[in-house]
Amino acid sequence: MLDFLLTPLMFVVAISVLIAVHEFGHFWVARRMGVKVLRYSIGFGKPLWVRRSGVDQTEYVIAAIPLGGYVKMLDEREGEVAPEELPRAFNRQPLAKRAAIVAAGPIFNLLFAVLAYWLMFISGMPGVRPLIGELEPSSLAYQAGLRAEQEVLAVDGQATPTWGAVLDSLLPYTLRKEAVTITVSDGGTEYDFRLPLEQLQGEVDAATFTKVIGLQPFRPRIAPVLDEITAGSAAAAAGLRTGDEILAIDGVAVEDWERFVLKVRDHADTTLMFSVRRGGEVLEIPVRPAAHKTAAGVVGRIGASVRVDEHLNERLRTEWRLGPLAAAGAALEKTWSMSTLTLRMLGEMVVGKVSMENISGPITIAVYAKSSALAGLAQFLGFLAIVSISLGVLNLLPVPILDGGHLLFYAIEMIKGSPVSERTEAVAARIGIMLILMLMSLALYNDLARLMGGE
Repeated sequence: MLDFLLTPLMFVVAISVLIAVHEFGHFWVARRMGVKVLRYSIGFGKPLWVRRSGVDQTEYVIAAIPLGGYVKMLDEREGEVAPEELPRAFNRQPLAKRAAIVAAGPIFNLLFAVLAYWLMFISGMPGVRPLIGELEPSSLAYQAGLRAEQEVLAVDGQATPTWGAVLDSLLPYTLRKEAVTITVSDGGTEYDFRLPLEQLQGEVDAATFTKVIGLQPFRPRIAPVLDEITAGSAAAAAGLRTGDEILAIDGVAVEDWERFVLKVRDHADTTLMFSVRRGGEVLEIPVRPAAHKTAAGVVGRIGASVRVDEHLNERLRTEWRLGPLAAAGAALEKTWSMSTLTLRMLGEMVVGKVSMENISGPITIAVYAKSSALAGLAQFLGFLAIVSISLGVLNLLPVPILDGGHLLFYAIEMIKGSPVSERTEAVAARIGIMLILMLMSLALYNDLARLMGGE
């Protein structure tokens, strides 16, 4: 029950933070430009909390639907304005001031991403050492010369201290199907290999790209020796104990923990005969894995963990931490690269070079919000940074009703010397709403497809 509630809770927390940052950008710059702000709202719909503060008695609101927000400013187009307050109306401001106020929201999202990445880098990012796992001889990675247990040092010259950094660096090249150079260490010697991603066929998405190129993290062979047994689990009901070594299932030898897990997963609610070594004797114990519903479907679980050598953990785990100054440069570079990647991917989706399946909606965001929060502070900060960048870049697109649409109208106004007509704005707004609804529908469809397909 707690796990079920955590997903929407972390979604609301993450989205509310990013919306607050976006709207605060509009609010803060409007105030600095001398514009009167009437309301600063996080969320839409029925107000859950309202407070009035300041000389202008600005309303600060938290509303029921946490999927957006707005800053309401004094404006003659939305109601009568007292003559003495006309200089503080938004519509009476010079073009440059209006543009600054509108652009501030997306810019604050990008600045927040820089801050989040900076905090992530200085707090330290625990991760898996970038050791390459077993490669299929037919895979692009193998054909490029990469081999198991080599450590990836860099992708196109960018350092990759963790496996997550490898994935982040490879993703843009994979989606664009562009060759990239990978630097690895093998026995203390460094080598460069050209990964021919231009040879990829068909559509490639962010969820499966490592499988497509055949690059997987190193998974050491772990003996199937049980550690902790969960009370009330199938393992406990069967009488399994800490220290039991699984030798075979239904007469088929179990070579390592990974094969053991796969066997159990595929036999939910099916009685399996475990051959178990306990002390100096071998026992035959029937075990019926319990059925658990997951995004990948129904899987079997027995409720037992594996005993792992501490030295193995030390070998495979690492942490990437930077000093405050180095972290600032890395944060700026990361924000810039992710912003340009987001913009480039959107453009290539439009022309058909990148699959529309890469667009994610609220369900996917909620799932990643929870998983990143459970993974630790660094991962959650990285997640917030990515979503904040996406929010900032999307809002700068020249689509009516978005901030970028308003900036487009201001550019037209600057060129022609007068604002676009109210009729033009109204028609453009309807088009913008239609485009946004289409995008939201596609994102939700992709979310549901991933949920049903187990991606």
